[in-house]
Amino acid sequence: MTRLVAVLGYSTRRGDGLHPICAARLAVAEGVTGEGDTVLLSGWSRRRHRPSEAELMRTSWRGTDVELIADRDARTTAGNAHAVAAAVARIGADEVVLITSSWHARRARLLTRAAVGPDVALKVVTPPRTRPAHLVGRELACLLPAAGWSALGRVRGAR
Repeated sequence: MTRLVAVLGYSTRRGDGLHPICAARLAVAEGVTGEGDTVLLSGWSRRRHRPSEAELMRTSWRGTDVELIADRDARTTAGNAHAVAAAVARIGADEVVLITSSWHARRARLLTRAAVGPDVALKVVTPPRTRPAHLVGRELACLLPAAGWSALGRVRGAR
């Protein structure tokens, strides 16, 4: 069985380092990653000439010595899902462990499932539950369109 552990990045326009939300996701990934896994670190840079979320996670990685793939282009959850699907195809993964926050898990699962298809096992793992009001509200606003995109299969070609 070939397993991909995919860590979805998070940042704001403030600060240059790894955001605490992203650091918590990375810590979970370090705890669930085992020998033979491949890890996808996915996320862009919100600020020009600054390291991407993916690069910040790569630099901060303290987990098992595994292949780390840094996808610096994903700007949205649909972009993350597309990066996961590309990595699944590249390494021939038949299982994905998706790491994100609890408030983001539903939408991330929905879009990733649409991107990778039904033949790849998908599990979502999150850091301890948090509920930042502004982020929960954003997730609720994004969930309905994401369900529509997923139903139409539009995530597979998303960029």
